[in-house]
This record gives sequence, C-alpha cells and structure tokens, in this order.
Amino acid sequence: EIGVRLVGSEMCIRDRSMTIHIGVGGWTYEPWRGTFYPPKHPQKRELDYAGQHLTAIEINGTYYGSQKPESFANWAAAVPDGFKFSVKASRFCTNRKQLADGAASVEKFLTQGLTRLGDRLGPILWQFMATKTFDRDDFARFLDLLPESQDGLPLRHALEVRHESFRDPAFVDLARERNMAIVFADSDEFPCIGEATADFSYARLQRSRDDVATGYDEAALDHWAARAKAWAAGGRDAYVFFIAGAKVHNPAAAQALIARLGG
Repeated sequence: EIGVRLVGSEMCIRDRSMTIHIGVGGWTYEPWRGTFYPPKHPQKRELDYAGQHLTAIEINGTYYGSQKPESFANWAAAVPDGFKFSVKASRFCTNRKQLADGAASVEKFLTQGLTRLGDRLGPILWQFMATKTFDRDDFARFLDLLPESQDGLPLRHALEVRHESFRDPAFVDLARERNMAIVFADSDEFPCIGEATADFSYARLQRSRDDVATGYDEAALDHWAARAKAWAAGGRDAYVFFIAGAKVHNPAAAQALIARLGG
C-alpha cells in the first residue's frame, strides 16, 4: 500500500519518496478575483494565497520575455516549502525554423535568474508551435543545448510538442536518452503521447468546462487522481497542471484533485 501525505505543500508518496504537484498556469488572472481569491484580497498577495491552496504553478510570463532575478527570488519567498514552480521557456528558443540555431536564446533564458527559485524550481517547459514538425537531427541538436544543471542546480526538462509528426519512436528515444519528459496533453487539439521517458511525468489538462464548477467532473477527477498515483507509484514525480479550457474553474479543479490525493 502506498500512503499519501502532505508535507508543507508537497504531496509525498511515502514508500518511494516521489511527489505529486498540482496547480495551474500563472496566478494573475482577473476572473479568479472573487472566485478563487477572496473578495478584496490584495493583488500583491495573490501568489501567497495560491501557494497555500495549490502545490505548483506554471510560470508563463517567461515565455514572452525575461524576468528580473529579484522577481524569481521574491516568488520563491512567497510560497511554502515543497511548492514547485515550473518555468515556461522563452518562445525565442522554440519558435524558430532551425531549433539548433537557438543556442544564444537558450543561454539567455537559462541565465536570467530562474535558479533564484532554488528548491522551488520544478521542470522547465519547452513548448513548440503546432506547426513545428519533427526533424530528428535538428531536434536532437536542440535537446543537446539543454543542460542537466544551471548554477549548480539540477534541471528537469519537459517537452510539449503539438504536431502529429512527433508520434515517432525516434522522438521518444531522443527524450528517453536524455531523461526528458514528453508532456501528456489532455486536449482535443494536440497529440497525446503517453510514453514514459523520464524520472518525472508532466501533464497539462486542457478540457475544463464552464458547466462544471470544478472544471472537470467527478469521474474525470477520479481518473486523473488515479493517473497521478500510478505515475508516483511507478517511481516518477508527477506534475499536473490545469491549463486553458474554462480557465476560471482551473483553480477549483486543482484543489479538487489535491483533495482526492489526501490534501
């Protein structure tokens, strides 16, 4: 039997020391004020509140531009022990014709100060456009640009591909050889590739509905709770983020899933 407990904000699987982290994309979203955040809750303390009610957040602002090192340090200080941030890589790294030409952009992204998150740093999310097709040689050279550590801090890399051409054993092999996770996409638009390629799993759930208060209904939440437990029981950390869909309900979905896992 595998027991689940909450340590700080970290969901721990006791027997294997694996963790399950559940959250949403970002923490600044006006429709969450009065729905997720209490009425009149100070905007400057929204991350503090999110850190007490979720166990992870995907930072999306880094996709659009660099952030200050002090910002990463402040975000880390606002959340409790065990909380994790995933960091979405800059679009200038991934939205290009030849990925292998992005060395300078990758270095700029990794050296902006994100390691100031310290032990709150979770995986880095590398998202590719839906029009980006799989070119084995170019993709392999790009993955070779992604280091295993930065400033002495170990890095984990999650790959979100959005074109059917990535349903290719060669892509799975490239990810597995480098211990990089292929993002599990719960989406009607993008391919879902379920192979385990790393010592962690990364899921982005994109089907939340307006007609369900928790975004996902009871059966769907039970399903994802079982999936997260299975990933952890199999020896992998699990990161599950509710993204897009009926975004206003995503915090409620995350909280409902946390509750199902013993939180």
